[in-house]
Order: sequence, then structure tokens, then C-alpha cells
Amino acid sequence: MIDQRQHLVIFTDGACSGNPGPGGWGVVLAFPDGKVIELGGAERGATNNQMELRATVEALDAVREYEGEVGIYTDSTYVIRGITQWVWGWKKKGWKTADGKDVANQNLWQALVRLASARKPKIEWHYVRGHIGTPGNERVDEIATRFSTGKRVELYRGSLLKYDVAIHDIPENTELPEMRPKEEKKAAYSYLSLVNGVLERHADWKSCEARVKGRPGAKFKKAMSPANETEILSEWGIAQVLK
Repeated sequence: MIDQRQHLVIFTDGACSGNPGPGGWGVVLAFPDGKVIELGGAERGATNNQMELRATVEALDAVREYEGEVGIYTDSTYVIRGITQWVWGWKKKGWKTADGKDVANQNLWQALVRLASARKPKIEWHYVRGHIGTPGNERVDEIATRFSTGKRVELYRGSLLKYDVAIHDIPENTELPEMRPKEEKKAAYSYLSLVNGVLERHADWKSCEARVKGRPGAKFKKAMSPANETEILSEWGIAQVLK
């Protein structure tokens, strides 16, 4: 890992007031020569992921002429995994996902790929967990949040010596956490319906829905096991045993 004080340190973050909703993004650029520049902006309608991407794109666009080493610090696993893992597969598939759908936020991803690919040496991507007190992350979060809520933001531009954020106070471990395996969705054991005091068991939701739809006072519930069926019947005050 390169020495953070000998390369350009970039913190980025995005925020939304609602998701989607009014959005904001924030950036801090800390150059090796001791210069610090804050950037930020707002969008009327956006998602949190769009603002995370926008912050990163704006940061790299602002330092296109900088030729030294760059380290980007973000709490967005979406951004890091996207630019280091997913985009190459998307590009090969014509910006389609594995299931053939259009990649979300394609224009932002394409802009990020152009900017990142143009950098030599390559960017070092660092994950910093949000809201644990990392000064740089807290500052870009503040900038992004204030822009998303329409509040006034004073963006700093000046010397590191006069900057009141300890921008180089960064956790030792900035590795991306492992992805959690997707849990397989467990199939329902049955669907129960109660209409006018008459109980029925259904093999699928479609038939259960057809029975209860538009019936005042009807009850219905998904059961995950025989024991769960018994619990549901008990909740409904029914002593009947289903066969």
C-alpha cells in the first residue's frame, strides 16, 4: 500500500433525503503538497447509489491533470465492487447484467470507467466503514447530506495546516468486506385462508389470493411449516386440525 501522505487522498460520499429523493454529493481532495479542496453539489431527484457514483466521477474529473498516485476512500461497496469487478462483465455484455437487463446508472458507470482507466498509475480503492468516526468520511457525509437537504455548505479550499479535519487519520484496514452469500428464498409450506369462518389450505399464493380478494373480514397467511400452520390457527382462535 502506498504512503497516504505521498499521494492524493480523495474522500467521496453521496446522500439522499429519501431514496430516491433530493440528492447530494461531497468530495475532499487532499494533495501531497498540502493543498485541500472540498467539492459538492445537489440534484433534485436521485438515488443514494447515483450520488455515490456522482461524487466519485466529480472527484476524478477534478484531478484529471494530476499525474501522481491517487487513493480513493469511500464507504460505498457498490462503487468499489462495480469499478473493480462488475464493469468488465457489463462491458462485454453490452452494458447488460447477467440476466440481460440494462445496467442501472449506466451513464455514471461509463464516465467512471473512462476517468479511472485514463489514470496511470492506477487508482487504489479503499473501503472505509461509514459513521465510525473517520474524519474524512464524516466530512464528505456532512457535505453530501447538507446539499441533499438544501442547507448552505461552506466548501473549504486552502492549506492542510488550516484545515480542521484530520484527513489523514484513516483506519489501518481499508479492505473491502466479503460479500454475504445470498440466502435462498425458502418456499412456503402452504397458504391459509379463512373466509366466513371456513378454513382452507392452498398450495400457492395465487389460489389463496383468489379466494380472499374482495372478501371483507377474510384472513390469509403464509405458513413455512406444519408447526407454523398450527401457530397461525392458534392466532386466529381456531382449534381445527388441517389434513
